[in-house]
Amino acid sequence: MTINNPATYWDPLWTSGRRYRRLSLEEQQLTGQFLGAGHGRPALDVGCGDGVLARYLHGDLGFRTTAIDCSSAALKIAQAEQDTSDGPHFQRLDFETEDIRALPEAAYAAVTCRLVFAFIKDKAAFLARVRYLLPPGGTFWVVTPLAERLPDERKSIGISPQHAELLTASWSSVHSEDLDTLRCYALRP
Repeated sequence: MTINNPATYWDPLWTSGRRYRRLSLEEQQLTGQFLGAGHGRPALDVGCGDGVLARYLHGDLGFRTTAIDCSSAALKIAQAEQDTSDGPHFQRLDFETEDIRALPEAAYAAVTCRLVFAFIKDKAAFLARVRYLLPPGGTFWVVTPLAERLPDERKSIGISPQHAELLTASWSSVHSEDLDTLRCYALRP
């Protein structure tokens, strides 16, 4: 499923109280296993929504996290749910269309994309932007539903085998783990 104007699509859903899959203990463990300790290194959470993964990266793994979303409504929730001023930096930015030079860092040790990749309009261009921000040794962490594991009425929120192939092509290292209907990918340049 691709969305032509993401903010127009997502803002009303977040404003109406819609919430998405919580970060389970198993998903936290996989994220920690593949990203490791942050030690204050920069991380970027693309499409952060309510900020649950950004807060985990920042507070539990120790990354210096910037969390971006195109939805102002999602960011308002993310900021409201932050317990302390020493949390992730939340920023409104449409990663697909806006200038990534507006980000606070030129490179990130980890770039994450949780429950977002299926909705990206130009997946190849998106991946090129991610690669631009990842230094050697960095990790692109993607958590996405697989369409083939979803009921027919929900297949549009998952990625197809062709999109999975595009996602995993041209990385020096590709690791994946399954988590029920999700697949978690650790991709390294």
